[in-house]
Amino acid sequence: MSETKTSAPDSTPAAGDEDLGAAGSQLSTAPAEDAPNLPSLGVIGWVRWFWRQLTSMRVALLLLLLLSLGAIPGSLIPQTGIDETKVAEFRKAHETLAPIYDKLGLFNVYSSVWFSAIYILLFVSLIGCIVPRTWQFVGQLRGRPPGAPKRLTRLPAYTTWRTEAEPEQVREAALALLKKRRFRAHLAGDAVAAEKGYLREIGNLAFHIALIVMLIAFAWGQLFKSEGNKLVVEGDGFSNTLTQYDDFKSGSLFTQDDLDPFSFNLKNFTGTYEASGPNKGTPRIYKADLSYSVGADGKDKKTTIEVNEPLEIGDSKVYLVSHGYAPVITIRDGKGDIVYRDAVPLLPLDGNVTSTGAIKVMDGYRNAKGEREQLGFQAFFLPTYVKGNELASQFPALLNPVINLEAYHGDLGVDAGIPQSVYQLNKKNLKGFKDAKGAQVRENLKPGETMKLPNGAGTVTFEKEIKEWAGFQVARQPGSGWALAGSLGAIFGLAASLFIQRRRVWVRAATGSDGVTVVEMAGLGRSESAKVPEELGDLAGILYEQAPGAPDAEDDPAESEASPDPQVVPAEGAEK
Repeated sequence: MSETKTSAPDSTPAAGDEDLGAAGSQLSTAPAEDAPNLPSLGVIGWVRWFWRQLTSMRVALLLLLLLSLGAIPGSLIPQTGIDETKVAEFRKAHETLAPIYDKLGLFNVYSSVWFSAIYILLFVSLIGCIVPRTWQFVGQLRGRPPGAPKRLTRLPAYTTWRTEAEPEQVREAALALLKKRRFRAHLAGDAVAAEKGYLREIGNLAFHIALIVMLIAFAWGQLFKSEGNKLVVEGDGFSNTLTQYDDFKSGSLFTQDDLDPFSFNLKNFTGTYEASGPNKGTPRIYKADLSYSVGADGKDKKTTIEVNEPLEIGDSKVYLVSHGYAPVITIRDGKGDIVYRDAVPLLPLDGNVTSTGAIKVMDGYRNAKGEREQLGFQAFFLPTYVKGNELASQFPALLNPVINLEAYHGDLGVDAGIPQSVYQLNKKNLKGFKDAKGAQVRENLKPGETMKLPNGAGTVTFEKEIKEWAGFQVARQPGSGWALAGSLGAIFGLAASLFIQRRRVWVRAATGSDGVTVVEMAGLGRSESAKVPEELGDLAGILYEQAPGAPDAEDDPAESEASPDPQVVPAEGAEK
């Protein structure tokens, strides 16, 4: 092998070099930017200019950045479609900002005009960029690598040597070698033209298509999503209808008909905890045993839901998200008649399931005078009570359960038509029961114990049975699968476009003036990279073994100059 050279840092051939011909054409499907027509453009000209700007990569990246920035207010400011209560609280706390946010659509970012405009423009930009590049790439796949330019010495990587093998033999050996290395190669005149690295452009196109898929999936998921929560006590059930949910939120195009028809019953909840060590009290097992059915006439099936292991029914997933206790309370009036008996779910306050809630007797109770009244009890529950610490449970399991009840009577306010939480007690129109000393009646009860209300008002019994409840979230995200596919496609496409280099190689074998075959090899890459000369050197080394160099003629200076010792020289014009 006699001569090898690499180019100056700029590996792109000069624009005016006509010797390269088709070999110097672009190695990507990126559209070439034409110089604007500086004279009067006219309406059509301006439309074309605007379209080229919109479908350019820089504008697509700018729109993607604006979309990311636009999503920030949707994460920081409460949204009307997600939590109306927080929006109302924000309006009360920020009377000056709230009207401004309303005008800017910041309480409903993802449905606002400006966010939708960015979204649609990004769609148009990506599609307008992808479609022409796709057709151009399809044309490149159907075509053949361009023939060798007249002067291979002008290419970034180049090597040459003389051999006694026939030109046809050299070209056949080069063609077989390049095809073995997975180049697309063919004979073009006195040279072999080959090209490799098409996956770079496939990855580039895949990345942009994946972005479109992700945007569509995101929009579809936001428009048709639904998410609801339901607290279910052991022995109770749930049917997937809007009226059954404790709270529910959905996308703007979601309808009740989109709910998957199913129901389930909570048979048993099991929770175990670390009993000692630094992780004492940490949950080890959280699982809910269910029986469920799909459709109106579906057969009952049994299943177990654990954390991060939801039940999938149609497009809906049922997650286990919370847990607590529901003490069974029995309330009797002064005559001993039962006016209330039920398991009362209480909400946890800490990791040891210290819980609070309210017990409300709305109908059926009469006081000692025979007058209709309503009863209310503020409840505070400790699964593991330790004497001397009545403020918090010491362990989440039922080791020494105690419930503290504070009794009231009067009007609960439930008949006024104003909604109120079932876990909170509105004391505005209530009076506390007083003991003989005039103090508020408040008492700790253990399972099986009974508290007597003053003046024959009745009794409250903490039954020995303590049920558990589980909180379930039913989520429906129709575009999640497509979003995952788009994310994986984007990762593949980005990796391919970054790590794969598209390059071309030519091998020319022709008979010299002295009758000896002259072999020339040259390579061209899309961008500056050490891979092209390295790969060319590797290919040349293998081909040189099949077509070894001819011995130099000692007495012929011309042959000596045509076959110098192997060396690396800069490309022509590199110092200019």
